[in-house]
Order: sequence, then structure tokens, then C-alpha cells
Amino acid sequence: MLRRVVIASLILATLSVAEDVPKKRETLLLLPEPFALRNSLSIVPAGARQTVLTPAREKAGQPGSIEPYPAEEFATLGLSAETFAKRAAAAADKRLAVLKPDIIRDEQGRVLYAVYRGESEHFASLLVAPSLPKLFEAMFGKELWVALPDRHALYIFPAQSAAMEEFTQDLAIRYAEEPFAASGEIFSLKTGEEPRVIASFAGEPREDRR
Repeated sequence: MLRRVVIASLILATLSVAEDVPKKRETLLLLPEPFALRNSLSIVPAGARQTVLTPAREKAGQPGSIEPYPAEEFATLGLSAETFAKRAAAAADKRLAVLKPDIIRDEQGRVLYAVYRGESEHFASLLVAPSLPKLFEAMFGKELWVALPDRHALYIFPAQSAAMEEFTQDLAIRYAEEPFAASGEIFSLKTGEEPRVIASFAGEPREDRR
């Protein structure tokens, strides 16, 4: 009996210590955002007319919230934007590995799309994770179509998806109304290739209203 009490106390103590260890701040993020918000560090994805990928980091003391790097602070990293982008892609893969998507099905049980979503602003940055196409290849095929209307979600469809066509109006509304919009464009993802814009669901480029 005494042994059980001791073991239980040790377990509780371990859990308490684990809870007290602060989560490491994310400092390697590529933030998808409207073209109007671009800065000197922003990278334009292939085919994009409305979207840039901006080097960003988690805000100090605000887990899940993201801010672009000020140019002077980015300079202290000693990295080019291209090198930062490669490291951010590897970091996105690590975050992707511990996440589970929601799988959305129709009434017949057929998979329509998958979505990563939550309160964190990190989800849209999963766009650049190199392993994403391979992860969904068995479900959707070798090409994915991806939408990220705001920072809180990444929607994944098979290429040429009728479900995406039906969903574009909803995506456009989210993009227009969300203060922290990400992209009004649709990306094609294939293993071994960079994300490439193939279409837009949002019409004209959005004016920033923050």
C-alpha cells in the first residue's frame, strides 16, 4: 500500500514538472498572408498573385500567436530568406508529424476532404511541410489541392475535387471576414515540389483591414 502511494506521488510530481516546463517558442515559421502585407523578406510562391510567405515567429509569451520578423531582428539570425524558408519547411514537418487532421465524409461515408484546424495561428504554415503530399497520397492521390483562407485552418482536397468547387464560396467568405486572413488562392502540392498556386477563390486581391 505504501509503495503504491509513493509511486502515485512520483507520477504526480513528474506530471507537475512536465507542466511547468515551458513549450519552446516557434521561431521558424513561414506565414502565408495577403500580398498587401508583404515586406522585404516575403517570398512569392510559384504562380501566386495574391499571396506571400513571410518569415515569422511565435509571439513571446503568446503561444499560438504569430508575428512577422522585423527586418532588423531577422538580420541578427544571419540567414537569407531562402535559407530560412528551408529551415521553416523542416520545422513545419515536425509540427505536422504530431497533428491529426479531421477527415470529412459525405453521407455515404466517402472522404471529401481533410482539415487541420484549431485556435493556434500555426495551421496555415503547414502548407510548406514537404511530407504533406506523401501523407495523403493513399487517400487523395499524388496531387493535393490545398486552401488556407485564414491562419487557423488548412483544407486538403484531392486534385480536381468537386467538393472543393462546392466549398469555394465558404472559403471566400472566411478569407474576406477573418482579420488574420492567409490566402485567397488554391495551391497544388506534389511530393518533391514547391507549393504552386493554380487558382483563386477570392477574386481580386484583398485590401488589408487590420
